[in-house]
Amino acid sequence: MTGPARLAGARVLVVDDDPDIRTAMGLALRAEGAVTDEVADGSVAMHHLQAAPPDAVVLDVMLPGQSGFAVLERCRSAAPKAPVVMVTANRGTRHAELARSLGAAAYLVKPVPLSTLVDAVAKAVGR
Repeated sequence: MTGPARLAGARVLVVDDDPDIRTAMGLALRAEGAVTDEVADGSVAMHHLQAAPPDAVVLDVMLPGQSGFAVLERCRSAAPKAPVVMVTANRGTRHAELARSLGAAAYLVKPVPLSTLVDAVAKAVGR
């Protein structure tokens, strides 16, 4: 990291069922100064959103138990000020359009370069 941390103090909730991807995203965000919580499913994510709304959410589309889209809809109610950056392996435009219609700040296709993820989160939180 060079210069000031772009995400200094920003609280980011990372939701992805793949532990390697979740860990890598968390490391990249923390390298830019973010404070992260990392969870593997939507129900745990909702608990975090209600207990301590984050400044931003990084949310996988394909999650066990419920889709990321369902979590996105619930997130809009639980933490309306927290921008949501959706990540997915699905390259279809239909999912991207749905994410945007539900209020996602960004829609990134995996594999996402970590610098692109950090840029999207920084933009979403206005930094």
